Amino acid sequence: MNWEKKTFQKRKSGWFVLNFSPSLQTNMNEILSIRGLSKSYRNIRALNKLNLEIKEGQAYGILGPNGSGKTTTLSIIMGILKADQGSFSWFGEAPAPGQRRAIGSLIENPHFYPYLSLVRNLQIVCDIKQISYESIEPALESTKLLKRKRSRFSTLSLGMKQRLGIAAALLGNPKVLVLDEPTNGLDPEGIAEVREIILQQVERGSTLIMASHILNEVEKICDHVAILKKGELLADGPVRELLAEEEILEVGAADNQALLSVFSESELVKDLHTENGLLILTLTRGTTAADINLYAHRHKQTLHHMNSRKRSLEAQFLELVKEDQIP
Repeated sequence: MNWEKKTFQKRKSGWFVLNFSPSLQTNMNEILSIRGLSKSYRNIRALNKLNLEIKEGQAYGILGPNGSGKTTTLSIIMGILKADQGSFSWFGEAPAPGQRRAIGSLIENPHFYPYLSLVRNLQIVCDIKQISYESIEPALESTKLLKRKRSRFSTLSLGMKQRLGIAAALLGNPKVLVLDEPTNGLDPEGIAEVREIILQQVERGSTLIMASHILNEVEKICDHVAILKKGELLADGPVRELLAEEEILEVGAADNQALLSVFSESELVKDLHTENGLLILTLTRGTTAADINLYAHRHKQTLHHMNSRKRSLEAQFLELVKEDQIP
């Protein structure tokens, strides 16, 4: 049984798509709605009829490998690219220039004048956004760059440059932050610094939309996630549920072939295979080892071996987005 295929079957039946309860949805304001968004670059389909709903206060991750459509999605909603089909709305309204003051963004690598100071670079950003300079020092303080405000951009480390990009996104105290791979290329210390800055903004009530190919960062920062592969939405929902660890059982009986036949027909199992003389069962959500033991007993199978193990989050994600096998 193919896990990815099973996932699509579950999505179509409504079991795998995890959303808020209707009562909670009505109490949260819509920030971004994406409907049927498609984009192609010649013969390459970057996005295919993408639908997403992001609510106020969510820390929303868009997760996928390189080439999955993450940057294309963010570029379209920020007005950098034009979609071939579909539409999107900010704050329940059609896109309009005035909305940009409520949205801070960092798409790909930050671009600043290398020979100008940090303050002067941010003043230029303020001029472009048509906002006052009042938020410059708080933005530098939040990103731990205030002591370097007179330094030239060219003298900064890679991590500091990335933090200045986030400082630019914070200018004007936006309600929404849109960040594309904010920790890309950074060393562990730089990743931790950027993560701390983002989490501070989330704790202050900002809505976050963050694209990343790093599962670990999405798990640490975001409460909701959409998983993309080749422009297709594979799954979306709360991180704690969608990326929850799966229960995997090793089981054995006197006749493993008969045991295999028994569990091949069971709805308690979403995947199974043999390994080193044992049957490896991936359990469906909510199924326990006791359920498996009882099911085997009812089918006249006595389990002489049962051991629990977990599939790591990374293993699940890699299996979900793995490339098609080349024959």
